[in-house]
Amino acid sequence: MARLLLIIAGLAAVGVLSCTLFLPEEWVVNAPVGGMLFGADVVEETELQRRIELPPGFRIDTFATGLRNARFMRFSGAGDLLVSSPREGTIFLLEPDRDGDGATDGQRVLLDGLNRPHGFDFHEGWLYVGETDAIRRIRFNPETGAVDGELEPVVTGLPEGGNHWTKTVRFGPDGWMYVSVGSSCNVCDEEDERRAAMLRFRPDGSDAQVYARGLRNSAGFDFHPRTGELWATDNGRDLLGDDFPPCEFNRVVEGADYGWPYANGMKQPDPDFGAGRDAEIAASVAPEHGFVAHTAPLGMTFYRGEGFPARYRGAAFVAQHGSWNRSTKSGYRVVLLEWDDAGTILESDFAVGFEKDEQVIGRPVDVAEGPDGALYVSDDYTGAVYRIEYAGAD
Repeated sequence: MARLLLIIAGLAAVGVLSCTLFLPEEWVVNAPVGGMLFGADVVEETELQRRIELPPGFRIDTFATGLRNARFMRFSGAGDLLVSSPREGTIFLLEPDRDGDGATDGQRVLLDGLNRPHGFDFHEGWLYVGETDAIRRIRFNPETGAVDGELEPVVTGLPEGGNHWTKTVRFGPDGWMYVSVGSSCNVCDEEDERRAAMLRFRPDGSDAQVYARGLRNSAGFDFHPRTGELWATDNGRDLLGDDFPPCEFNRVVEGADYGWPYANGMKQPDPDFGAGRDAEIAASVAPEHGFVAHTAPLGMTFYRGEGFPARYRGAAFVAQHGSWNRSTKSGYRVVLLEWDDAGTILESDFAVGFEKDEQVIGRPVDVAEGPDGALYVSDDYTGAVYRIEYAGAD
């Protein structure tokens, strides 16, 4: 049975199943066709404009295509957009749109031959790259958009493979390097304490720490621009039905445990691993906000610029990759998170229509604010990057 579930989950994860299989609700496989394995067709501009719904005054355009398995993004100091492609072992560089046609002025491979690169960041003249088993760095010149020298190891021997093999790298305002490592499984007791955790290192890889635990798959995280607090998305476990457990948005605090695998959502005991773990569950930290189950929130960013109306400054954008273990699809959108005066997080739709009536034309992975104030969205389903700008109330 375990092998059967693993096969089903694997097929769903790569997107080769296109319909709801006739299984009990908790085992439902309902994933979009192709995409991550074979590559889906690029969305025509007219279809993109027709399908994607945005708040009044916003517009979406295709910034780049041909980026197979486009995943995480970061802007360089000169405005180039770097995009990882784990399946290709590549990081692409996309030049800014200087001619005003809404698309990149050119794209090229910056690094290749990498071991499933995912997250990356810039720090003091270096480009740090999170591969599935290591963090490596190389000198990067933002003015020329070129690397210099060879990739050198910073952290090696990270736990690789399993259900969640990605490594996301981001430098905090404290100058430390933060690295998220997902779980090896849907739900289990991990043998390696670095799994399902947020790690922290000095920039040279020294002073390794497990900063926080119990985070099943916190692929996306960012630091609040005003408070410096670390916030992260987290994917809830599968195979418990359509509506449980919720995916999560957590304020990640040093030394805290966020419950997985013993607790889900608001500290509810896991039906498989929660028995006899009352003390651990009581001591765990509940999420600050819960998303709909199986939406798979991945990349996130706080909006820092002035290109959008004032209400968006300090709010968070989150890319929801979309469900596979749900009889009716959920996610496949970009949502906005805002804090009210009482500190409650309010969620609203920002970019919807990548899934409509069970038909999928895109799977948002990451969101990044450009130096032009626009929001960029990567899509590993079609290998595209979209640009969302605010054109004004008229």
